[in-house]
Amino acid sequence: MTVGAIAIEGQGEEETPFPAVRVIAQAQEEPYTSNVRTISTASDPSLHEMPPRGWYFAAEVGQLAGVSGNTVGQWKRRGYIQASQSADGYPNVYAYQDAAEAMVVHDLIDHDVPLRNIKRLIEKLRVENGRGWPLQAERLFVPNEPSIRRPVYVEKGEDFADPNALTPWNYVIDAGNLKLIAEQLHRGGWAVRTLPDLQHIEVDPDKMSGKPSIRGLRIAAEDVAVIAAESGHSVLKAEFGLNRQQNSDAVAWWDAVKGFEEAA
Repeated sequence: MTVGAIAIEGQGEEETPFPAVRVIAQAQEEPYTSNVRTISTASDPSLHEMPPRGWYFAAEVGQLAGVSGNTVGQWKRRGYIQASQSADGYPNVYAYQDAAEAMVVHDLIDHDVPLRNIKRLIEKLRVENGRGWPLQAERLFVPNEPSIRRPVYVEKGEDFADPNALTPWNYVIDAGNLKLIAEQLHRGGWAVRTLPDLQHIEVDPDKMSGKPSIRGLRIAAEDVAVIAAESGHSVLKAEFGLNRQQNSDAVAWWDAVKGFEEAA
């Protein structure tokens, strides 16, 4: 099955893909412990990166990652994410996988990981795993205990090594939530965290260059929201056959993502 940016072998049609990798073998679930917060999870031997898909400018990545377009540009300049669809030129054009990587960066920041630690983590992982989207190719864990330096642990066999230190750490941890991030991105990005009941928004890098749209239709969610505000639901029903719930989801999603830019 191919959905979004990767193909998944041997899984049901309801599964949501990891944005940057192809999953060939499922990792076994691991015991849960409350002292570690999993940010992303992947299994190195079973992963093969897919090529960049979708086309986004910085503001559009920001809409999906829950930050402003200026922040996306800063993250790119500082090496936290890439503009994988740009041929070393300007303007920067990002891929669906870059938006997923930006969501992981945002998640790390929300769990109080210092930016300098994220930068060192990314640099070391790119050397170690050679992947274009390194945060999606490793299991990353952030301890729940308060810490000034707030490290990120990377799975190394049975050990969990802090890339920002020389000391190995042993933790028994849960399986992680990169799959959750992938599901949120496919359903509209960061806005889904505050709008968990969204049902009619989808982000598919192979449809409309990845622009958020009405699920199953080639109609941009932003366009629906703007028309709803200017002309009302009756026009959307008459012209596009959209029902009130589809329109309401588009309006709610658009209001949420506009807030990311305004909050910057």
